[in-house]
Amino acid sequence: MKINANATGTRTIEVNEEQLQTIRRYSLFERLASSTGTVDEESLEKLRCTVRSLIASQEEDSKALLTLALVLYDENMKSLGLKNLISLYNEWLAQQSTETEETNNEENC
Repeated sequence: MKINANATGTRTIEVNEEQLQTIRRYSLFERLASSTGTVDEESLEKLRCTVRSLIASQEEDSKALLTLALVLYDENMKSLGLKNLISLYNEWLAQQSTETEETNNEENC
C-alpha cells in the first residue's frame, strides 16, 4: 500500500499491514489530532516522539515499532502524509471489522 506524501502525488511512502497493525496495537492515533481536529507538523512530531519513547522503553523486541519508524521518519513524510496515513489506517480498520463480522457470521451458520 502506498500513501501520497505531497499534494501532487509525485512522492509516495510505502506502508505495509504490519505497520498498520502496530499503529492499532499501540493505539498511536488516539488523541493525536489537535483540539480542532487538524493534523499538522506538530501532530507528526508528537507521533514520532511517542514511537521513539516506546522503542526506548521496550524490553522485548521492538522490530514492529522500528519498522513503523521508517515510515514516520521518511524524508517525504509531512503533515499531508500523516493525514493520508490516518485515512489509510481508518480504511484498513473498517476492512478488518468487515472481515471479522463475515467470519463470525459464517461460523454461526
